Amino acid sequence: MSIVFQHGNSQGFTYGREHNENWRRLEAALTDLEGGAGAVVFGSGMAAVAAVVESLGLGGKVVVAQDAYTGTRELVRHLTEAGRCRSELVDATDPGSVEGALRGASLVLVESLGNPLLTVADLPQWAEVAHQQGALLVVDNTFATPLLMQPLGLGADIVVHSGSKFIGGHSDLMLGALVTRTGELLSRLLYQRSTWGAVPGQLETWLALRGLRTLDVRLQRQCASAAYLAERLGHQPGVLRVHYPGLAAHPQHELAARQMSGGYGAMLAIELDCDAPAAEAFCAATRIWTNATSLGSVESLLERRARWAGDEYLAPGLIRLSVGVEDADDLLQDLTQALARVRFRGSTGGGSEGQPLTG
Repeated sequence: MSIVFQHGNSQGFTYGREHNENWRRLEAALTDLEGGAGAVVFGSGMAAVAAVVESLGLGGKVVVAQDAYTGTRELVRHLTEAGRCRSELVDATDPGSVEGALRGASLVLVESLGNPLLTVADLPQWAEVAHQQGALLVVDNTFATPLLMQPLGLGADIVVHSGSKFIGGHSDLMLGALVTRTGELLSRLLYQRSTWGAVPGQLETWLALRGLRTLDVRLQRQCASAAYLAERLGHQPGVLRVHYPGLAAHPQHELAARQMSGGYGAMLAIELDCDAPAAEAFCAATRIWTNATSLGSVESLLERRARWAGDEYLAPGLIRLSVGVEDADDLLQDLTQALARVRFRGSTGGGSEGQPLTG
C-alpha cells in the first residue's frame, strides 16, 4: 500500500500516482482478457471515459450511441455546450445512419450492449466506418465483460470498463479501466492519468483484482438466470416486452450470437403496461431484488430507468434488471408476487420484443 519507492527499485516505480504493483497486476489481467496492448485503471468508469473524450482536440466531433450510459451522454453534452467539441447522437442499431453520423468524426462512443434496452451494435461495421474517417472507436464493454465479448477483436481501438460493476462484483469499490489496441494509445492515456491525477486507490484496485478472479463463476450463473427469467417474464400478465439479446425474438439476436460467446449477459429489461407511479410501486414491492442504481453485483438489482434525467425518452414502465447469483426460481417468484400487486392498464402481456413467446 505504499506510494513511496526507493530509487533504483527493480520494478521501476517512482511515485504512487504514476504506478504501483496493485495497478500493474490488474492492468495485466485486463489486457490479457481483452487481448489488448495494455490497460490503464482509473478512479471510476466516468474518469476513464472522460480521459478518452478530453484527449480530443478542441472542436473535434464526438459521435455517441443514443442508448449509451447517461453519464457518458451528459459529459459529451456538457463539453458540447461549453464549446469544447461537437457531438451527435446516433441509433447504434441502424446501419444506414452510421456512415452519415460518423462523417467528420474524431471519436465514436458505443456500447457492447446498449443501456438499458440491451441493443447490439454491429461493431465491425462501426469500426470500418470510423477508421475510414480517421476516428477512434471506443466501446464500453461493462455489460458484456471480456468473457462474453472482446471488442478489440471486432475492430475497436479502446475498450472501457466500469470496474465497479461485474469486475468488482460486490458493490464495494469504485474503479474504471481502459484497454487499448496500440501501445501509442496506451502511452497517451498513462500520461494523462498521471498528469491529471484521475487515479484509483490501491485498496480498490486490489479488491477489483480479487473480484476478477471469481468473474467467470459468477457470470456463468448470472447469465443462466438472466436467460431463464427472460423466457418466463414475457408470459407474465402486465409485461409488454422483454429486452434480452439471448431471445430469438430480439431484433439483433443473430448479431449478438456472432459477436458474443459464452452467454448473452446478466442484464435484461422489462416493459410494464403501467404508468410511472405503478412501475415505482412494483420496484418497491420486491423482497429479494433491491431497488437501487447499479449493476453487475452478486445481489440482484432493479430500477425504473425513466426516473433519471436523460432517460425520459424511455417508456415509463421500463424496468432494468441486473441479475445476481441468488436462486433463479426465488428471483422469478419475487418478481411474480410484485407484479401481482401492480394495477396495469389492461394488457395481459406475453410479448418479447413485441412478438409472442413460445416454449
